[in-house]
Amino acid sequence: MQQRPRLAVLGLDGLPLALARTLAASGRLPNLAGLCQSPFAREIDAELPELSPVNWTSFSTAAGPGRHGIFGFTEIDQATYTLSMIDATAVACPTIFDRLGARGLTSKVVNLPAAFPARPLRGAMIAGFVAPNLPRAVYPPELAHLLAKTGYLLEADTTRGAADPDHLLSQLRATLKSRETALDILFAGGDFDLFVLVLTETDRILHFFYPALADASHPLHGPFLDLLALWDRLIGKYLELYHDLPEPKRLMVLADHGFAALRTEVDLNVWLAGQGLLALEKHPTNEWDSRIAAHGSAAFALDPGRIYLHKKERFARGTLHEHAATALGERLRQDLMAIRYEGEPVMEAVHLARDLYHGPMLGRAPDLVCVAKPGFCLTGKFNRTEMFGHFGRSGCHAAHGGFHYDSTGATPGRLRDVGREILAFFDIPQTDDSPAWTLKTT
Repeated sequence: MQQRPRLAVLGLDGLPLALARTLAASGRLPNLAGLCQSPFAREIDAELPELSPVNWTSFSTAAGPGRHGIFGFTEIDQATYTLSMIDATAVACPTIFDRLGARGLTSKVVNLPAAFPARPLRGAMIAGFVAPNLPRAVYPPELAHLLAKTGYLLEADTTRGAADPDHLLSQLRATLKSRETALDILFAGGDFDLFVLVLTETDRILHFFYPALADASHPLHGPFLDLLALWDRLIGKYLELYHDLPEPKRLMVLADHGFAALRTEVDLNVWLAGQGLLALEKHPTNEWDSRIAAHGSAAFALDPGRIYLHKKERFARGTLHEHAATALGERLRQDLMAIRYEGEPVMEAVHLARDLYHGPMLGRAPDLVCVAKPGFCLTGKFNRTEMFGHFGRSGCHAAHGGFHYDSTGATPGRLRDVGREILAFFDIPQTDDSPAWTLKTT
């Protein structure tokens, strides 16, 4: 009797291929070394903006933001200007898990970012960051009860940031233990067609301690490499489980974006205010207080590099008609490309939404999406007065250079294409929603 085809996916959140190879050269991460030194290892580009919810949703829907509708961690209410965290209820198209389930195929998913709240599927789902509570992060409910008994930790506490490396290391050890517990429960028996395990420890370390991983002489390099040795052991366990599956089978390993050492944060709201395009009605209560964007503002920014033109047709206090917004968008694109820090250009590209996104959710998109050169972190806070600065982080996301491996040698260009490879593996038709984005520097 023919065996069922199985596909195993391993997510290594935020891990660049170049850094993976540097770490593998230490000799302490043999399982990572076997993957990143393979001829099937290559770099992959992130979807834009280069954030986890945008990219993991693109992976899990096999679609771009113009179709699934997720453009960042946050969205702004067009009537009240309140900023809120976005979650999986905003995803506007079916997931690959929905489509597999409709074919009678089973998916089991552990720690997938941007999947909260977990919705019913054929199989099991444990949502990852951002997931505020275990019961709604897990499907089916009986799995949530079982995980609760093990002390399952949804996410590491990073609130102490770079000030307390011991606390972060302790938290990351706990998340690794939780992921292994979930793997033990769900992989047993091989009752699945698609298995997805995402490990997010690299992203958390690189945000707060990028130099500790990248520089072997850093005083914290040893402790963080010790942590990654545990992480590598779990990778090895997953690879062994995959190895024991009967043929036909396929393995994919991927990061959702790259990473770079932070040179400086660059706040685009400070820049817009300096251009006379953003006015604030009163003092903000916190960095997320977008409610104070004044009626006379022509534009504002949200993290990481999303710029919204203040159009009458879109926002309650909007001032620009569509034709004026179009002209301003073209001008801003040129002016943003001219931003310099210590004499160097900050931007790699500035995209207009209509050039970047295609699909029914285009109206939800930011009007411009800025892509920074490696080392620059674009922000859109509402309480900053200085355009450049450091705020407790030493690493930032990068749009290029993410780690990708496929046991078949496939070379997807970005995260949605990985999802499409999964659909193709199971002979499920797909809808192509846009061509690949291309770099524009003028």
